[in-house]
Amino acid sequence: MFKRTTATNKVLALKRRTKIIQGGSSASKTYSILAVLIDKATRIAGLEISVVAESIPHLRRGALKDFLKILKWTNRFNDEQFNKSLLTYNFKNGSVFEFFSADDSSKLRGARRDILYINECNNVTFESYNELSIRTKKEVFLDFNPANEFWVHTELKDEPDADFIILTYKDNEALDKSIIDQIEKNREKASTSTYWSNWWRVYGLGEIGMLEGVIFSNWKQIDKVPADARLIGIGLDFGYTNDPTAAVEVYTWNGQRILNELVYRTGMINSDIAKILPDNVPIYADSSEPKSIEEIRRYGKTIKGVTKGKDSINFGIQIMQSQEYLVTSNSVNLIKELRAYCWDVDKAGTRLNKPIDTNNHAIDALRYHEMETLGLKRNYGTYNLR
Repeated sequence: MFKRTTATNKVLALKRRTKIIQGGSSASKTYSILAVLIDKATRIAGLEISVVAESIPHLRRGALKDFLKILKWTNRFNDEQFNKSLLTYNFKNGSVFEFFSADDSSKLRGARRDILYINECNNVTFESYNELSIRTKKEVFLDFNPANEFWVHTELKDEPDADFIILTYKDNEALDKSIIDQIEKNREKASTSTYWSNWWRVYGLGEIGMLEGVIFSNWKQIDKVPADARLIGIGLDFGYTNDPTAAVEVYTWNGQRILNELVYRTGMINSDIAKILPDNVPIYADSSEPKSIEEIRRYGKTIKGVTKGKDSINFGIQIMQSQEYLVTSNSVNLIKELRAYCWDVDKAGTRLNKPIDTNNHAIDALRYHEMETLGLKRNYGTYNLR
């Protein structure tokens, strides 16, 4: 059920051409902006509204999914008006929403529009924003989590035609109490390390942070797995209630390793997991769950727990850092983890020789695969998982 929140009211109050919505986790940035735009589309005939993100998978799992939810919650959705191929929704008064990615150069330099909304604009280049903005007649909406300063702050924020607001989880009265509790639990960790202090600043308070010590920079995005790539294995990390079950496919192609997110979802029992895993492909899983591994094996899957030994996490990171990876744009959660996975630091800000124990479910899945294949092949011995 859609609920009008303080966040919605704050977005409605923005009047200038460029509307910059900076905010923390669960602040209802996307929902609020889309609700305002849907209202405009129903009231004003013939509006052309473009919703853009870094890739189509990000749109499908983010802004497009939320857009359709709001239409259904407000009893506006009509399946005949939604073109699933073109990702457009046509209102009966002639207004239209179109959804496309910033990596589509033909769209960037294509037709003009009345309103532009770039979701998670910190993942889109300034050049892409500029191409879209100069072809927008009326309004531009931009939202993001402020993990670090970027072009919004240096190029737009202080312009006379720009409005700027910060939203936090406290602006979202529709938020489940369990999510509020988790966010505020992380607030308590802010005094324990620079990492958690920075996390609270960015995702709790919605203020600009400083993302330092990112572990993996040895990857880049590609559109999809090439047809002639060969699947060589899968890494699997178990989850259930709070943590997701994550599985990552590893392909080889022209001497390169390609990663594709197979699943990243909570609430999966072992039979659910077995259904999405292919037959006759090596699967490497967290050996701390032997019962789950055995149950999945009985469904006919080629699965084993990773070999145990000493210092496995840093060993796995070392192996992964020695590779170059291509990551499919469909791997939305893996990409988010790769961008946020950092070395931990102590209260004095000194970097520790261990990673943060968060943003790591898909990364752990990949680590299991790489340790059990590349690691053992290099005769590094055995290492301990935790």
